[in-house]
Amino acid sequence: MTSPVRSENFSLFQDSLDDYTKEIIIEKFYENGIEAVEDYVIKEDKIEFFLNGKRFLSVMSIAQHQDAHLVGFLLSEAVINNFSDIESIIISEDGLKVEVIANVSDEGYENLFKEKTLTSGCCIGVTGNAEKVFDCAFINTDYKVKAKDILANMKLFNNSSKLFDNTGCVHKAELVLEDGTIFIAEDIGRHNAIDKVIGLASMNKKDVKKSVLYATGRLSMEMVVKCVMHKIPIVVSKAAVTFQGIKSANEHGVTLVGFARGNKMNVYTHSGRINV
Repeated sequence: MTSPVRSENFSLFQDSLDDYTKEIIIEKFYENGIEAVEDYVIKEDKIEFFLNGKRFLSVMSIAQHQDAHLVGFLLSEAVINNFSDIESIIISEDGLKVEVIANVSDEGYENLFKEKTLTSGCCIGVTGNAEKVFDCAFINTDYKVKAKDILANMKLFNNSSKLFDNTGCVHKAELVLEDGTIFIAEDIGRHNAIDKVIGLASMNKKDVKKSVLYATGRLSMEMVVKCVMHKIPIVVSKAAVTFQGIKSANEHGVTLVGFARGNKMNVYTHSGRINV
């Protein structure tokens, strides 16, 4: 192997990002040659979630915003009703364990350990704990946003981060609230990223009922479930949507937007919330 050179997308990290990547040497093949290159790959870790002294879930995730990840997951699964149900939350020194003491819904807690539905998502990839809540839920709000504002925000949202520039291996989620507050999170899993921004908003005592959720991944049914559970009225992605995603969004009052790129986007359901 020849002496390695820097990859064309190689940039120096801030110290705070070093924990999420590993520097490696790769061999890059071209039509007429081979080059040894320094590059970065994402470093996922097994994060263990403990609830009231019992380990109930292990997730392959980036060790960033672990507390918000757990809070968002518990909210999405209807195990807690709001952040005030949590008495304490501790991240271990190595960042690989999150322990929460909380007042939980007995039914929601029991359902955590029952059979789930495997979804088309990644990482956690299960859902169903909140099915009863989801089945009867409908988002009925007069909150509206301008189409030009969605597209402008999407352009900013699509700006890559240092973590993505160096690895190409993370999803991103962003919540934009009516008052202009923004929460952003990244992870190897699109579900994880959404749970993290929801958790961040909850931990900051922000109401998300008048907000837009931006995501990098496809919008399938389980993504809609998260919006319905938190009454987020509008979800936007640069990627595609699925039929079940459209069906669920239509039935439960979510404005579903896909292929938001440049100066256009596809609005699949409840388009009345978007002003031209």
